[in-house]
Amino acid sequence: MKRVFTGSPFEEKIGYCRAVVAGGFVHVAGTVGQGDDVVAQCRDALGVIGKALQEAGSGFDRVVRVTYMLPDAAEFEPCWPVLSEVFGDHPPAATMIQCGLIDPKYRIEIEVTALAPDAA
Repeated sequence: MKRVFTGSPFEEKIGYCRAVVAGGFVHVAGTVGQGDDVVAQCRDALGVIGKALQEAGSGFDRVVRVTYMLPDAAEFEPCWPVLSEVFGDHPPAATMIQCGLIDPKYRIEIEVTALAPDAA
């Protein structure tokens, strides 16, 4: 098993890591991004996720499942072009959940599961 840390102070405070490689998969924790609107936050969160996947030896082309969590479902559609750009010809199974997030400043949280480097 491999654990991927980003150095975020919350990893130590809360007791988690950004990703865990186990059982043939890379499990990436729910990730929020910085920015003034949902699209900027979506793009930033995907950047953090992409770095974690890369460190784990995987990538967006190996993502098999993604969950999007938003406090306002109406803000999901503006993110679609960013998501289509990132996943391109390798779209994963996806779920969108409307729910409260840890801080009202966050407009989207994204969690992914990808194939590990040694998985087919």
